Amino acid sequence: MKIAIDAMGGDNAPDHVVEGAVLAAQNIEDELILVGKQDLITQKLCMLKNVPANISVHNAEQVIGMDESPAVSVRSKKKSSLNIAVKMVKDKKADAVFSAGNTGAVVCAASLFLKNLPGVYRPGISVFLPTLKGMVQMIDVGANIDAKPEHLLQYGLMGSVYSEFVLHKKNPKIGLLNVGEEATKGTGFVKETFKLLEENQHINFIGNVEGRDIYEGSCDVIICDAFLGNVVLKVSEGLAEAIKEMFKRKLIEANVLAKLGALLIAPAFKKLKKEIDYSEYGGASLLGTNGVCLVAHGGSSQNAIKNAIYMVRESLLNKVNQHIIEIIGNSCERFDQGK
Repeated sequence: MKIAIDAMGGDNAPDHVVEGAVLAAQNIEDELILVGKQDLITQKLCMLKNVPANISVHNAEQVIGMDESPAVSVRSKKKSSLNIAVKMVKDKKADAVFSAGNTGAVVCAASLFLKNLPGVYRPGISVFLPTLKGMVQMIDVGANIDAKPEHLLQYGLMGSVYSEFVLHKKNPKIGLLNVGEEATKGTGFVKETFKLLEENQHINFIGNVEGRDIYEGSCDVIICDAFLGNVVLKVSEGLAEAIKEMFKRKLIEANVLAKLGALLIAPAFKKLKKEIDYSEYGGASLLGTNGVCLVAHGGSSQNAIKNAIYMVRESLLNKVNQHIIEIIGNSCERFDQGK
């Protein structure tokens, strides 16, 4: 398998991207193609030890910045590292694409060049959130702001496939994010979505899930529109950072006995940090595009890049897109393909 990597995407590119790719390549046999400014990438590779032979470089003259307009930059910078990496999948020169760059640009490029899988109306970004019972998958968190009920139905179907074939969860439980557990709660949009999910025989829909239930781990997949999903994601990230900062402040203010106690429980906090660290899980899958595509946080560390590449590989090995095509084809005949 071949994975095209946007080496210029991210806050710390190309350094962290190249370093993460090398770490991943040391443990897999697949070819990793670093796409970007060849001189910078080659210079970085020369500084690293034990660079495997399955790392290659493909030159790209332009870079799409993190703060650039997604649609404008994708259309105007035809020779950007992101565009070239995505087009490699389109042209069958690579099997998947990964970027830690501008999320909107990644979605735009994938939608423009790869198109959607047969029967899929809109792609959705799927991320993982830590819970008391493991990880929960949330979709959509940024791909489709103007969603319709049938789009969320497909998010549930695609999320179920990913959970079953990549995370190996049998009959994954699907929940709809809402303001209450009752079927009568929420807007007309959410009520209609609830009805579609309830009537579908291809997923294990358990009903509505409230915001306070997200971290309890009551279900395996939570579906919502991109606006709500992105708010949840950003609040979660902000809260995690705030808690860490509050802990540091209290530790500084604490007396000697309290500081000693903090040292004794430090190993437990270190373990907790690892459990909630996004870098342990890599990135977010763009489900529904005609080609495996994964986007990571702009500030991803080398470890995050490495694990994101592993996630891409798992999607390829477990034929996620083929399974999505099958389940969409079996359950969405009632809708017009133009939606």
